[in-house]
Amino acid sequence: QVQLVESGGGLVQAGGSLRLSCAASGRTSETYAMGWFRQAPGKEREIVAAIGWNGGRTHVADSVKGRFTISRVNAKNTVFLQMNSLKPEDTAVYYCAAPGRPYTAYRAEYSEYEYWGQGTQVTVSS
Repeated sequence: QVQLVESGGGLVQAGGSLRLSCAASGRTSETYAMGWFRQAPGKEREIVAAIGWNGGRTHVADSVKGRFTISRVNAKNTVFLQMNSLKPEDTAVYYCAAPGRPYTAYRAEYSEYEYWGQGTQVTVSS
């Protein structure tokens, strides 16, 4: 079993920054690879960023490349999503996720994830 808890969401003006955190507990062998997803109203959940056990193995969606950065502190079982230059279209519920297998390389497909946090709301005003 894996438990994921997100924090750091909120309301921010366009151009501002937020840092999301995800704390993992339980079966940490299934949190070697981690990901961030988001879902806007009326849209499907999409990958934002992913990271492997080795912090150098990362994936960032084209829509946020150059603005968002994923990182982790394994000793604290925590993964972060630093969001800069936020735009109104970034408004969504952001979810932290972990695969059901102990993958060490990053995973970028929704179907590869089994464990999900409750989500944290990010709202960017114009």
